[in-house]
Amino acid sequence: MRAITYGIGIALSTSGAMTAAPALADDAPSTSGKPHSHDDGGEIVVSAPLRTSERDVLSGTSIVTGETLQRDLRSTIGETLTRQPGVSSTAFGPNASRPVLRGFQGERVSVLSDGIGSIDVSNTSVDHAVVIDPLLAERIEVLRGPTALLYGSSATGGVVNVIDNRIPRKMPDNGFSFDGMANYGSAANERSVSGSANVAAGPHLVFNVNGSYLKSDDLKIPGYVLSPTARAAALAAAAGPTTPEDPDFAATANLRGRLPNTAAETWTAGAGVAVVTDTANVGIAFSHYDSLYGVPIRYATQSGEGQEAPRLSLVQNRIDVRADVETGGGFIERIRARAAYAAYRHYELAQDGSIGTAFKSKGIEGRLELVQANRGGWSGASGVQYFHRQFSVNGGEAFLPNNLTDRVGLFTLQQFDLGKLRFEGGARYEKSALRASNDPEDRFFSGLRSFDAFSGSAGLSYALASDVRAGVNLSRTERAPSAEELFANGPHGGTQAWEYGNPDFKLEKAWTVEATLHVHKPGFALDASAYYSWFSNYISENQVVQSICEAAAAPSGRDVDLPCFQFTQGRARYYGAEADMTVLLGRAAGYAINLDLVGDYVHASGVDNDPLPRIPPARILGGLEAQSDRLTGRVEVEHSFVQNRITTFETRTDDYTMVNASISWKPIKGNDKFSLLLTGNNLFDVDARRAASVLKDYAPLAGRDVRITARFGI
Repeated sequence: MRAITYGIGIALSTSGAMTAAPALADDAPSTSGKPHSHDDGGEIVVSAPLRTSERDVLSGTSIVTGETLQRDLRSTIGETLTRQPGVSSTAFGPNASRPVLRGFQGERVSVLSDGIGSIDVSNTSVDHAVVIDPLLAERIEVLRGPTALLYGSSATGGVVNVIDNRIPRKMPDNGFSFDGMANYGSAANERSVSGSANVAAGPHLVFNVNGSYLKSDDLKIPGYVLSPTARAAALAAAAGPTTPEDPDFAATANLRGRLPNTAAETWTAGAGVAVVTDTANVGIAFSHYDSLYGVPIRYATQSGEGQEAPRLSLVQNRIDVRADVETGGGFIERIRARAAYAAYRHYELAQDGSIGTAFKSKGIEGRLELVQANRGGWSGASGVQYFHRQFSVNGGEAFLPNNLTDRVGLFTLQQFDLGKLRFEGGARYEKSALRASNDPEDRFFSGLRSFDAFSGSAGLSYALASDVRAGVNLSRTERAPSAEELFANGPHGGTQAWEYGNPDFKLEKAWTVEATLHVHKPGFALDASAYYSWFSNYISENQVVQSICEAAAAPSGRDVDLPCFQFTQGRARYYGAEADMTVLLGRAAGYAINLDLVGDYVHASGVDNDPLPRIPPARILGGLEAQSDRLTGRVEVEHSFVQNRITTFETRTDDYTMVNASISWKPIKGNDKFSLLLTGNNLFDVDARRAASVLKDYAPLAGRDVRITARFGI
């Protein structure tokens, strides 16, 4: 397969939805309601090893924090971030949605918890939830470009880093602090509470306890469960010959109003302790994650097709360690260490509650960074990263062999600040070894595959004026195939597909050039980036003829009764752009009036003009906001265009327009820790489906959803 993919993302933002009016004293627009959530572009990117402001990063970066995060918060990381430029989601129902960045998903998007991977199996399939609790997040950063290389060579699309307070970073004022939140959402009758408390036990010792609980019912939807194409197929099947094993196709076609099998119950609990001094922060935390959730049913629409209503019972126990110590001088200014160990399992349950397939994983990940002191404008950071995962899949629907993954990476990022001109360069070497265990039933490949990946980047930026900076970056990345891409060969009930990999895959390689522009003037701000990527050995999963999977299954004597999806390699190209603009329209009666627009577009095609699968369509979102110290109102309109450039195994995704509104109130003057938020999403109850979802024909997005959120703190 040879493929070309290109995209354009535009995000124009001007809101001040959730920032106090005094932040606008210099006539700079408040932007807390916009994707980057900063007032002058000077927001520090916590995930970067160096103190880099968002406006100086040589790639598209989004930061979501504070009341913007509160307003956009959903039960999954993917849906929480969908209002950011260039971000969509896999939309595998309300409980298992991962971010899609610049059209990339799965292995090409790393989802981290405070710089360390989630150490789950969410990368193996879209029905597997990311084990990171958005309810406890303090901020979320979306990183692309050179900084993303610090966290692994596989993150071609970017990195999503969720930052929380499980290991405290500072001593609480007056010896105690508490942040809590309660939320209700009408679309799924969602009820959730969360809280995090810090207690000082001396001048330098602080303890943290945290927890959350969420319970939801089946999701309300505006119309039919099936898309028009799938519904027509089901009605045609109902009119034709059927077998006793077939479902009631007419009943399936008429399902509407609720998305069956999407209820969920999740709870988390954790505790941490840290030593905090003027020059050091060292701590450890334990967390427990427990969830029982359903995923939408991929309904049969033809005679002979099967369908399941899988639920997943998921548990993870995790230990996190973090250390950040100043050296007191010399070439190395600071030493940072971060590590985590997690034991994970989830069971895919049949409708009678029996365990169909058991997924188990034990993993450890650690990284050490040496941060250089700034010497005449030269600064940098270098380090080492290690990852180990022991993964097993057992049961009648096992689609992977038991396997081990080991990765060791060495990385560096160097910056040179010459005033108007700044240079940045980075490099990463990563050694990966993946071993598939022997399978007594001869279902899978067994053996060892190893890869040596080299990645690097170089870029510069120039200050065209004191408040205007333009930059360009060139990067070369290499990604080792994952165990799923190499070793898969079996039925996966969660996605209702037979998945077939290739152990002979080579490194996936790409060249990317990206240009950036940052403008931050009084009353106006603009952040923009444009990129172009050339891939060789690009790995994609495509539906192919059944005979391919039947031949792969023949040695084990298995029958292939699901659609056959095969991983293949070929050439690909991606290009696109992202931008966000902020304008303060004026002031009236003590309110700042702001306008924001967010949009993105991705186009994907093969060399023969064949599109790549699951590419988000063009989208634009605009909002108008009136903001004061204590009261803020916002109305926004989002339009997603039709996606009719599709592969042979996809269907057209219709366009839709959603209207959302919110009002935020801080009842106590001068107290930002207590707020009430009322939001209405999809107010006109329109039918909407995401093109990036493999289940879009069977799982629309939520209908009208009225949400009430109370945040309180001490």
